Amino acid sequence: MHILNLLFYTDHMGISGFERQIRWGIEQRLEFIDFRLFWEGEINRSALTQQFGISIPQASNDLKRYEELAPGNLAYDKSQKRYFSSLAFRPQFLPPDADQYLNRLRGVADHTISQGDAWFSQMPSAESMPLPQRRVEANLLRAMLYAIRRSRSIRVLYQSMNSTRPEPLWRWISPHAFANDGLRWHVRAYCHLDRKFKDFLLPRFLEVDGDAPQEVPGDLDRPWREFFDVVLIPNPKLSLNQRNIVAQDYCMEDGRISISIRYSFLYYFQKRLRLDVARALDDPKETPVVVENREAFEVALREANK
Repeated sequence: MHILNLLFYTDHMGISGFERQIRWGIEQRLEFIDFRLFWEGEINRSALTQQFGISIPQASNDLKRYEELAPGNLAYDKSQKRYFSSLAFRPQFLPPDADQYLNRLRGVADHTISQGDAWFSQMPSAESMPLPQRRVEANLLRAMLYAIRRSRSIRVLYQSMNSTRPEPLWRWISPHAFANDGLRWHVRAYCHLDRKFKDFLLPRFLEVDGDAPQEVPGDLDRPWREFFDVVLIPNPKLSLNQRNIVAQDYCMEDGRISISIRYSFLYYFQKRLRLDVARALDDPKETPVVVENREAFEVALREANK
């Protein structure tokens, strides 16, 4: 059992919502102490008071509790009045996660979260490549959420990039999910005009006008429900050492990695990793990974686009 579970274990039915909130707050502050000690190597009482709005005596109690539950992790410096991670330090409450740290760092660089909310006190210089913002109207997104939650169809004015439909066109759709391809947000919906499930870019909806009972439920969207295992390997055109570092970079085991992807995402997946141009490019560094099960992958792509 996790050490926090041992600390806070009580009959669930006997704990009031207020008590659970208090215990969740204590657990979060212990995780915060772990985070600061692992990533920044130090912490003091003011870090806790500023982050969580608690009193100095409460911060002292939290640090004392941390010492009791993670003995040997803290080294106190009286002259600096702060705690440092000891040579024997081992995180106890928040397992170190490089991806989580970098996501926090990106959030601050993108200005989507504050430095305080990311739990940083010593933030390294960082920047995230700016991309043009895609317009999504709040009322339109609200209408999509309404339709998905209540299993409704809605009538929308949509600007397609289809050459046969150069003008905005009113159509009925039955949305059931949202999808992000890494750059853009889509709504996954049954198109009553084309009579199949498709992805619609949120910024290309112009108006919403009316709703009706859903005719085709999202459960019938096979490309959304089903997954295909894409097997990636280092590009064979790279040198041995280059292939080894690519395998390490992509967390491969025995020189390959299998990634389970919704059929409806396969097109975007190959575009993001440039898997569709690997054979045509002369420089293998531009496509460090390729699809090992290419034939099955292409069959899956065709099935997803039917």
